[in-house]
Amino acid sequence: MIVVTGATGNVGRTLVRMLVGAGEQVTAVARRITETDVPPGVRVVAADLGDVESLRPALEGAKAVFLLVAGEDPQGVVGAAKSAGVRRLVLLSSQGAGTRPQVYAHAGRFEAAVRGSGLEWTILRSGGMASNALAWAEPVRLHRTAAAPFGDVGLPFVDPDDVAAVGAAVLREQGHEDATYTLTGPAPVTPRERAAALAEALAEPVHFVEQTREEAHAEMARFMPLPVVEGTLAILGDPTEEERRVSPDVERILGRTPHGFDVWATRNAAAFR
Repeated sequence: MIVVTGATGNVGRTLVRMLVGAGEQVTAVARRITETDVPPGVRVVAADLGDVESLRPALEGAKAVFLLVAGEDPQGVVGAAKSAGVRRLVLLSSQGAGTRPQVYAHAGRFEAAVRGSGLEWTILRSGGMASNALAWAEPVRLHRTAAAPFGDVGLPFVDPDDVAAVGAAVLREQGHEDATYTLTGPAPVTPRERAAALAEALAEPVHFVEQTREEAHAEMARFMPLPVVEGTLAILGDPTEEERRVSPDVERILGRTPHGFDVWATRNAAAFR
């Protein structure tokens, strides 16, 4: 049995489907999950990573767990997995845990708990995900506009489906123990280029509007903690060399080139129509 937390998210939903397709028994976990959210035959447990006790029933009989950075008790979550007899932990973390550890200290605490668990572990440090562009869905649908700061700064955004595929591989295969992988797309892409890719996918113009840093800060602060807002804007506007770099890890694990943003945009065009 493989437990997938965050099973209704951009990565988890695809990961569940991939594992089922590979013949694995899967328990899908999310706070508000129902059987309609998963393929037939998947065990469903509504639980919250912020409430370790709610998670324990999901871990019964599990050999491996795909874990998100969520909640405030990483040691408790890891301890519950260990008590349940789990042998392997795969943590979906953030690239920022390595490049900006002070800002992404929350992810760093989860990484430390997983590394110190005594279990087999693999850490997946995801770069920015292509699905972040879903924040543009409503303005693109209503006005065919997409707004973002730092319009000509490129980062190698990763397709969440590639993150899921890597997750499926390391959950099922040997040879990934005690490894930390950085997951990116195949090339840096700017906000202006992402808007153009959406226009291509929609076969309609999408007007890109470059925000000031202050405008972007005010918008992000409505739903993100201020330290994360500052860290995110720093990455978007002044990325380090490592944050700009295309990692070889997706291709190394999957044996193929990672998907570009244009592939993600074409596959998700319906969200912007």
